[in-house]
Amino acid sequence: MQGRKNKFWASAMSLVVLALATGCAVGPNYRRPVVEVPNSFGILAEQDALPSDLGWWEIVRDDPVLKDLVVEAINKNQDLRIAIKRMEEARALAGINHLWPSIDAGASARRQRGLVAGAGPKTVLGNNFSADLSASWELDLWGRIRRSRESDQAQYLASEYGRRAVLLSLIGDVVGGYYQLQALDMQLETARRTVEVRRKSLVLVDRRMIGGVGDKLETSQSASSVALAEATVPQFEQAVHEQENRLNLLLGRIPGPIERGGSLQAIPPKSIAPDLPSTLLERRPDVKRSEELLRAANAQVGVATANLFPSLRLTGSLGYQSMELSDLTSGSQKAWSVGGGLLAPVFRGGELRRQRQATIARWEQAKASYEKTVLTALGDTSNALKGVTTAKGIVKAQMSAVDSLKEAERIATMRYEGGVSPYLEVLDAQRQLFSAELSLAEALCEQQKTVIRLYLALGGGWSQPERPTENPPLPQP
Repeated sequence: MQGRKNKFWASAMSLVVLALATGCAVGPNYRRPVVEVPNSFGILAEQDALPSDLGWWEIVRDDPVLKDLVVEAINKNQDLRIAIKRMEEARALAGINHLWPSIDAGASARRQRGLVAGAGPKTVLGNNFSADLSASWELDLWGRIRRSRESDQAQYLASEYGRRAVLLSLIGDVVGGYYQLQALDMQLETARRTVEVRRKSLVLVDRRMIGGVGDKLETSQSASSVALAEATVPQFEQAVHEQENRLNLLLGRIPGPIERGGSLQAIPPKSIAPDLPSTLLERRPDVKRSEELLRAANAQVGVATANLFPSLRLTGSLGYQSMELSDLTSGSQKAWSVGGGLLAPVFRGGELRRQRQATIARWEQAKASYEKTVLTALGDTSNALKGVTTAKGIVKAQMSAVDSLKEAERIATMRYEGGVSPYLEVLDAQRQLFSAELSLAEALCEQQKTVIRLYLALGGGWSQPERPTENPPLPQP
């Protein structure tokens, strides 16, 4: 009868421990907020548009030098290295599992004098040596530990998506900065060529004045136009120098020259086919990062809720004690203890409830941040799609303007040499051509930037490696 009773209590205690260990997790389970997303971006892709899931090196394949610069930036950029270490830190914290008991080994030695029961009024000098294993285990009654672990894992994923976002931003900065450098090169070359053209015009005007055909006013006007063109040359040289150093910072280099590949005019314009707007929620790293931060905030609400309920901790120890160190492993006495403690919040002045309210407010902030990130992603993509078409139109118009102004300058020079028109027409034609050529360089730069901008807005290359491989897969049609 006694054996059956002991067996009953053992089974009951086992069930209690199992129920306590697998208790419910209080707090809300995560659900992605519903954000209204359009069915399409309303802009059709061009027939020769590239798929968005390409490696970034496919977007810049026309310039091998640029590809090498991006690889160098990925390997050496300090901001990316910081993001990687943040990810590693979050991964290490997410790997901590507090659901398991914690077990510690300890040893102690003590020598003391004091009163001992049965030894009379005299103090006794003695030793005490001990070695034991101690364990403690907090039963996750309300899911506080599980919610904390869920939050840590979400923080780790958020840091990984953050690293990916930094990577894409770095690629965009290097590619955009390189195109800007090429545009400045083009403008510098235009300024130098304009100086030479205007110097030749000055020689022509001087000859006409010496021959009695021109006058001093025309010579002064021509000389001033040469000086104004000459003043732009050092300005563009300084801009080129500064842009090179901006790229050096991205590349993790000390200041110095940057290699150039093909000219900006030689790069054919590209276009990238957009996917459905809803895919941005699954592919853009900034959106995924914002969602993981929301998931972490949601789990923290569960942690704050569980703190309102009692917690149960089991403790135990097993070891040996002796009066002499040499007897610790032979003549020592076994010592053990088993216990448990229940701690329930009774009065904290409303602290725990206020903490829960603050956690809910942080969740609301994370939710609004996620919704804003989604809307920003949709806006970025829509703007980038429109920008590709707009930039091509601007380049086409700017090229036409340059061709027309070159012809206008030629005709104005011929009319001046023939004595039909004043030199002011030549100056006006030269000024307009110079301005148009500078604007053409900016338009060509913007045309290339819009392509990489669209690629990044779509979260491009989400299934591709971060660096080009020896034998990259062929792009799918």
